[in-house]
Parts: sequence; structure tokens; C-alpha cells
Amino acid sequence: MATTSTTGSTLLQPLSNAVQLPIDQVNFVVCQLFALLAAIWFRTYLRSSKTSSFIRHVVATLLGLYLALFCFGWYALHFLVQSGISYCIMIIIGVENMHNPMMIITQKITSLAYEIHDGMFRKDEELTSSQRGLAVRRMPSLLEYLSYTCNFMGILAGPLCSYRDYITFIEGRAHRGAQPGASGKDGLPCERAEPSPNVAVIQKLLVCGLSLFFHLTISRTLPVEYNIDERFQATASWPTKVVYLYISLLAARPKYYFAWTLADAINNAAGFGFRGYDENGTARWDLISNLRIQQIEMSTSFKMFLDNWNIQTALWLKRVCYERASLSPTIQTFILSAIWHGVYPGYYLTFLTGVVMTLAARAMRSNFRHYFIEPPQLKLLYDVVTWVMTQIAISYTVVPFVLLSVKPSFMFYSSWYYCLHVAGILVLLFLPVKKTQRGKTTHENVQLSRSKKCDERENSLGQNSFSTTNNVCNQNQEIASRHSSLKQ
Repeated sequence: MATTSTTGSTLLQPLSNAVQLPIDQVNFVVCQLFALLAAIWFRTYLRSSKTSSFIRHVVATLLGLYLALFCFGWYALHFLVQSGISYCIMIIIGVENMHNPMMIITQKITSLAYEIHDGMFRKDEELTSSQRGLAVRRMPSLLEYLSYTCNFMGILAGPLCSYRDYITFIEGRAHRGAQPGASGKDGLPCERAEPSPNVAVIQKLLVCGLSLFFHLTISRTLPVEYNIDERFQATASWPTKVVYLYISLLAARPKYYFAWTLADAINNAAGFGFRGYDENGTARWDLISNLRIQQIEMSTSFKMFLDNWNIQTALWLKRVCYERASLSPTIQTFILSAIWHGVYPGYYLTFLTGVVMTLAARAMRSNFRHYFIEPPQLKLLYDVVTWVMTQIAISYTVVPFVLLSVKPSFMFYSSWYYCLHVAGILVLLFLPVKKTQRGKTTHENVQLSRSKKCDERENSLGQNSFSTTNNVCNQNQEIASRHSSLKQ
């Protein structure tokens, strides 16, 4: 294999040639494996109980910058320069309109910017409950800021975490929460030994191994590009085209499963990602998990898929855009997502298509779903049909994201006669979303209540229900919320 151009180290070029993968991908995987070992060392020898927060911040930052230097060469200085400039801007102008071209750094800087702005420049009554929980009440020091944005656990692949969760981890307060009572509810705050992440890390590494195996074998035999092959388009039947579209996009997902699950395992190995205990007293390590594979593959709605795919990015988009947009928040959120991903035209085609698919799916669901809640056999049929429709719609939507360029993307959509675009637009024209009103009949309220309960059951693992403000022990927050609701 010819040497691939890279701005990072070429030390692993022989390995790149041996495994027939680009040098930048090899550098990434090796650095992540090094980060995994470093995370184990970090948790073992620099645990918060015997090491100061200052030392933990310094080590996490220096290791992160080293990994960036190995992968990106002196371009890694861009991380440091941009972070330093952004820090100065936050101090000078009060944290407004932050933007950075680097994807993970962008998320962290903008998230922290809004969290500081909410905590220091807005009144509590102006904030939502989630914004109050995430609000940062004092300006971070430069070291804390660099540690948050450039730490070795997340500098290469994330995932995004809130600043408060990260500082809580560094200071060793994540496990000092409440024990679950017999009913599964939080009891009184108590001191509890730091839980071990070993089981969670091993499970996630097994998922990584399987994902990598599928990516290196099956994924290569089912290229997405074959969907626009002229011979395939001319000879394949429509059922064959539909099936291959689904299978080829299914085969494209393991590389994301590998990267995100490995990143999650690295953070867990360092002791970061603990979300408290379930009703059985088992430690949960999904505080910053980025995906739920089972819920993704079994999604019966567009929303359920998006809620479980790239979870932290979805939360970031919700917090910095959707909740703050005054006009067309869905459209603005998809546009921001496209801009954040990069300059390839395929990204914009995917996210513009996603706007239509999301709004159309919402309209269909709000108008028809409550008719199919009972009996269970009818609900099962509805789930099967919506699963098929969701998987086809998702695959149809993300083809340009994989193809990247304009010409092949339009070749694919034209070969499908833009059928789902047309269907989505017709749904939006003739089937508007029904808004909940106070004056609904008793029968309508019963149907909506049943639908809501069913949604909660099927999405209990598929929603963004994890803590974003270290809610391992959220008793005080719950009391404050109840007190606020009583006052209202």
C-alpha cells in the first residue's frame, strides 16, 4: 500500500501497510488503545482519593495533547491555540456566540460557553430545569478549561460531557451519592466505595471487537456505493433495491459502533461515566455513552433512532440550539448539525432530507399511532410496519452522508424518483401535526394517556434519560423542583 498523506506521525506506516488501512486510521486506533491503557493507569495510580485535582488536571491535559500531536502533528497546536483564544473570549465578552471548527472541541467550547452564560449572566427563573442543573456558577481556571477540552480520554473521539460532570469526576465526587432504597428510589446521601468499571469496560471492549470484525469483513463486501451502480440499478428489482439499501447502510454502522464504544470504554476505565446505581444496586456506567445499539437497530420511529444514535451530539444540539431557537427549532437544529459536520455537500443533503423525514414522521405518529395501541396484536403489527418504514427512511436519508458528493447523491435519489421526499412533503401539506389542547374529550385524553404510557415503556432505554449534571444523588434538585412547582 502506498504511503497515505498524513500530518501526524508516520511511525506506524509499516503496520498501516500490513493491515491495509490508511495511516491516519491506524494512528487513531493505536492512540485510542494507548489511551485505554493510560486510563487504567490514571484510575489506579492517580485516583482522586490520593491525588490532588491539580495533578489529575495536568496529567489528563498533557496526555491529551500528546495524543493529538501524534495523530495530527503540529496541527495539534491548533487545539491549544483555539482553546486558549476561546477561553480569553469567554472572559472578555461574557460567553456569547462561540464557534470552533473542530468537532469535539466545538461541542465542549459552545456547551461550556452557554453553561457559564446561564450560571453567571442569567436569572434562575429564566432557565429550564436542565439549564439550571448544568449552569456553571464560576469561571473555570485556565487549567480546568484545558483539562476539560483537551483531556486524553476524549480529545480524539469524545464523547461530549458536561463541564460539571467532568469536574465532579476529577474531584472524585461522582460516587459519593445516595444508595438506592428498597423501592429503587434514592435514599439518604451516604459515603460509598468507588465502584469498579471493569465489567462495563470488558463488555464494551467485546462490542468493540465484534464491531471491528464486522467492519473489516462484512462491511467491505456491502459498499453503499453499489446502490448507484448502473448495472445494479438497471437489473435489480425494487424489493432487491430496498433490501440492499437497508443491508448496506446496516453494514456501514459498525465503524461508528467501534469508535464510540471504545471512547466510552476509555472514559469508564479512567473512572468517568458512572451514573449511580439501579434498583438492584448495580453500578451503571452510561453517563456519557454515545449510542444504544439495540435501540438503534429496533427503532420504530425516526425520533427513537435519533435519540439513540450519537446521543451526546443530539443532547448538544438540543441544549445549544433547539431549546434556545425562537423560530423553527427543528430546521435550525438540522442546519447547525450539517454545518458542524463539515463542508461536504452530502452532509447538507442528508440533514435537509432529515428535516422533511422528521417532521413527516412526527405528523404521521401524532395522527395515527393512538389508533393502534390496543389490542396487543394490533400494536405488534404497528410496530413491525413502523420498524420497516423507519429503517428504510433512515437508510434513504443517510446515503448522501456516506457518498459525500453531490453527483452520486443525486444519482441515488433520482434512481428512487425522490419518492420519500415527495411522500414526506405530501404528508406535511395534508397531514399537519395535531397539537395537544386542553379541551379534548375524555376518550381522546384516555387514548393519549395510553399512547404516552406505551411510549415510556418502549423507549425507557431509548431516551436520553441519563444524568447530565451528575444526578447520581439528585435529591436536592428534586426537592427544589417540587418546591418550585408548589409555588407556581
